[in-house]
Amino acid sequence: MYKGKSVSVVIPAYNVAAHIADVVAGIPHFVDNVFVVNDASRDGTAEVLDAVTEPRVRIITLERNQGVGGATVRGFQEALAARSDIVVKMDGDGQMDPSYLSTLIDPIAHGHFHYTKGNRFLDGAALARMPRVRLFGNLVLTFLTKLASGYWHIFDPQNGYVAIDGLMLSRLPLERLSRRFFFENDMLVHLNIARAHVEDISIPARYGEEDSALRVGTVLFTFPPRLMQRFGYRVYQRHVLRDFSIVAVFWFFGLALLAWGIGFGLLVWATSISSGKAATTGTVMLSALPLILGVQFILQAIVIEVNESRS
Repeated sequence: MYKGKSVSVVIPAYNVAAHIADVVAGIPHFVDNVFVVNDASRDGTAEVLDAVTEPRVRIITLERNQGVGGATVRGFQEALAARSDIVVKMDGDGQMDPSYLSTLIDPIAHGHFHYTKGNRFLDGAALARMPRVRLFGNLVLTFLTKLASGYWHIFDPQNGYVAIDGLMLSRLPLERLSRRFFFENDMLVHLNIARAHVEDISIPARYGEEDSALRVGTVLFTFPPRLMQRFGYRVYQRHVLRDFSIVAVFWFFGLALLAWGIGFGLLVWATSISSGKAATTGTVMLSALPLILGVQFILQAIVIEVNESRS
């Protein structure tokens, strides 16, 4: 128990035989349950887990690999069945320092927030040690996830060291969450739809000799389309279906006018080049004016969402 709240830790584990025993051993004493989900590991992870004698630990073995999201969702389901007040997710590769667990869950225990997540970018020394490849990938993901999720004050969205209020977790459509590395980003989208209060917590990562399975190519070519799809889904669910607001109007007209301005402008530009004749002022304005108005509408939508994400 932590300040009168029951706490469960969910650890998705895939090929982490060299680290999982130390991770489990480092879980603080106030944690009530530890659900380790062996995601069909192909190394010696299963054998290491079989040797764990800690009574708080429950091993869940998946016969088929479901990805970090799928394994985490299974652990979340077990934590909800255990009636946990606070559920923490941390990885099994040893990068997430369990000594920060109380710092992570404290805002939830006091009722200030529904969801907290680690932010490696708030620690300058740890940030300097972060591999450049991971730093670049996180910067790209951060901006796109801000747009998709509506949480403009959140940074380092790919950080998997998170905690969530049990009641809020029970309200999320776990079956809809992404099953792979997109999981943490997808969580933020659904939390925004549920109007959850989210906060970043400064927690440095620990980088050793472990090999990350998340590649820059995956980030750049697979995440952006998914985030744009989630952006449309969130705006519809949050600002149209559940509570029609001016934000939806701004986004709709802003994107439509922006698309028209850019599309018509390119057409006029191509026509002018092919014909050798300059476009008239009126023709140019048919592109410029919608473009300007579209940008203004989009900026207004963003300003409203920035204020809402802090309230």
